[in-house]
Amino acid sequence: MSTMKKLAVVSAAFGLLAATSSGVLAQKKYDPGASDTEIKIGNIMPYSGPASAYGVIGKTEEAYFKKVNAEGGINGRKINFISYDDGYSPPKTVEQARKLVESDEALIVFNPLGTPPNTAIQKYLNSKKVPQLFVATGATKWNDPKNFPWTMGWQPNYQSETVIYAKYILKNFPNAKIGVLYQNDDYGKDYLKGFKDGLGAKAASMIVMEESYEVSEPTIDSHIVKLKSTGADVFMNITTPKFAAQAIKKNAEIGWKPTHFLNNVSASIGAVMKPAGFEASQGIISSAYLKDTSDPQWKDDAGMKAFDEFLTKYFPEGNRIDGSVMFGYTVAQGLVHVLKACGDDLTRENVMKQAANIKELELGGLLPGIKVNTSPTDFAPISQVQLQKFKGEAWELFGEIMSGDVGG
Repeated sequence: MSTMKKLAVVSAAFGLLAATSSGVLAQKKYDPGASDTEIKIGNIMPYSGPASAYGVIGKTEEAYFKKVNAEGGINGRKINFISYDDGYSPPKTVEQARKLVESDEALIVFNPLGTPPNTAIQKYLNSKKVPQLFVATGATKWNDPKNFPWTMGWQPNYQSETVIYAKYILKNFPNAKIGVLYQNDDYGKDYLKGFKDGLGAKAASMIVMEESYEVSEPTIDSHIVKLKSTGADVFMNITTPKFAAQAIKKNAEIGWKPTHFLNNVSASIGAVMKPAGFEASQGIISSAYLKDTSDPQWKDDAGMKAFDEFLTKYFPEGNRIDGSVMFGYTVAQGLVHVLKACGDDLTRENVMKQAANIKELELGGLLPGIKVNTSPTDFAPISQVQLQKFKGEAWELFGEIMSGDVGG
């Protein structure tokens, strides 16, 4: 072989080697929290404190990731789920977020719960370019990709939800006298804004009282008594589970029977309706985007069967009729979809890119016709709901699938 030919063979071999090694480099990209073997997912939940009823969401997610790991992980990598308690206290949330990013080096902070807690960490996570992904609160401000490109919500946003209730009231109760109870924080005010926007010019004349309560109050009984005294015949109840159950109970106790609208975040049968008493809960109107596990219409549904198998095998202690369990299960599936789409490019930037390009994703726990959709300018994955009324020991869906999209 001539020297020229030898050189050609050697350079071709080098070219091949260079091509394969750069190919390998192009294939695998990691940020802190990701490697060939694991993906570190950070999470913050109120396992204690006034919103501890939601702690089961974190427990459900942990169980779901155990299932994912048992089935081989995501593209061969196991999920290492690190979940901390913040007691629904924003200063504690900040502390836990820093720990997840700076000590644990989690790839993302996934599904942290609550509007005030998430507000406290939003600027920090965005400055660090760490995804604050599928936030567990429907505040409208999570859909603001222009100002907060690293934060994305999950569930239908609060303003969209109350816009839908307002439209329903205007159509069916045009002369209503409305009493509103709301939690005095960003979460409560966001819902209230949507409700007033939905009522439009009629808000001033239709709302006879806006009554707020603090999350630190042990009971809201006195607020309910005050609202009843106004003669309101429609009650817009913007509360978290503990206080929602108290309100339903107190209404029954004092014989106040308005048409009662309850925000979706407290529509759990296990955490709210059952503790408040089924008799006291009759006729309450709320909205849904997830299948109700106690509804017999889903008995033979493939999505519900898969959910039941998951509970039996990985989360037997989970309360099947607590809506928060179905919520945790579904949002965990949403994250798995995004991480699978990332392939071997497990950078924070690519996680957000994949999360912002979800098209017509159907998940087993969502109501038929409700799909997950995002784009680089739309960070509201789920924006459709269906109204439901409480009857007997279950919710009954009625009307069409509705959208009340509102951006941050």
